[in-house]
Amino acid sequence: MILKDIWLDVKAVQERDPAARSALEVLLLYQGVHAMIWHRFAHWFYKHKMFFIARLISQIARFLTLIEIHPGAEMGHGILIDHGCGVVIGETTVVGDNCTIYQGVTLGGVGLNKGKRHPTLGNNVTVGAGAKILGAFEVGDNCTIAANAVLLKPLENDTTAVGIPARPVKVGGVPVPKKQIAATVTMEQFTKMEERVQQLEKELQSRHPGREEEKDKAVSTT
Repeated sequence: MILKDIWLDVKAVQERDPAARSALEVLLLYQGVHAMIWHRFAHWFYKHKMFFIARLISQIARFLTLIEIHPGAEMGHGILIDHGCGVVIGETTVVGDNCTIYQGVTLGGVGLNKGKRHPTLGNNVTVGAGAKILGAFEVGDNCTIAANAVLLKPLENDTTAVGIPARPVKVGGVPVPKKQIAATVTMEQFTKMEERVQQLEKELQSRHPGREEEKDKAVSTT
């Protein structure tokens, strides 16, 4: 089973990395594949409750590849970790099949509580370089998280998210309308505001007629 998973990872790199020339090159020279191979064995020991050996293997892999995958993380088939330096994947992370993860990505947790605290990625998810996905929530299938985005909330299927914090900009290939952050004041609105101010001034003058005269005297003396 582990050998089959490794072969699927190698084929995924061949299919999705234009620079990959052969399966042998990918197997021997790609650090993302090496990290996944180490993880497959570490995860086997982790599932069989041999936690020290599992963590030892993952630390060796981290030293050799600069990619840190906790042995408890559940990784699907056909995963491409492209370049990969600085990738960190937490203990309760779940990554679906055929996902692509670029360098500097963090699939991390928030808080110190035990239990599920890391994200779950669906199938065919792409996480851009430097992106951070933090928290115990789900990212749907076929989603794309842009480079350097910080995702803190769940995403539906077929969603593209960008920004800090990340927000959806496309769903199903259709752009999401931008919400107006600051409303512009039209001439009609300005006229209504001016009329309202004049009305309030008249009401104030009718209630306190002496104040307007005092105000005029003060202005004339200055």
